[in-house]
Amino acid sequence: MLSTQQFTFLEEKISDLKTALFISQHNSVLKFPTSIVNALKVDEAGQVWFLMTRPAQYLQEFDKEFPVKLDFFRKGKDHFLKIAGTAFIVNDPEEINSLVSISDDVKRDAMRDYVLVKVRIMKAEYFETSRQPDGRNMLTFFHKIYSRIFSFRHANRPFAFQPEPSM
Repeated sequence: MLSTQQFTFLEEKISDLKTALFISQHNSVLKFPTSIVNALKVDEAGQVWFLMTRPAQYLQEFDKEFPVKLDFFRKGKDHFLKIAGTAFIVNDPEEINSLVSISDDVKRDAMRDYVLVKVRIMKAEYFETSRQPDGRNMLTFFHKIYSRIFSFRHANRPFAFQPEPSM
């Protein structure tokens, strides 16, 4: 179980990034396609909720729970988040209507054109990326010029492995 501090951190980062790549990782013949999803909320149980496009096949033919990976990212941000967990399809109308923290519009969409999915977080990895200088000041400009003039490129040389000479 996540500590309060870890949960708050994850909730903050997910709400900041909002967009994730949903990748189903089970070997079933019928599975949800890889798609881009937007997180609706993260609940107290450590579950991420979102809507996905309803597939053309009958929803009853899909597994109700299956392993997934969510890669949260957003262009221009200096961090991203990888989550592995178990996805659950929420398609029971009574269960959908009993959800207090989800708006009526989302509930309506979940019963018509979309599928409401929740992912229980099993593993989360947070990564920070180094930001490149934006090139707006003179020091950055001179650094780029210097590095192009005085750059030494090393050629790739193959390694030759040979046995040691016997004595």
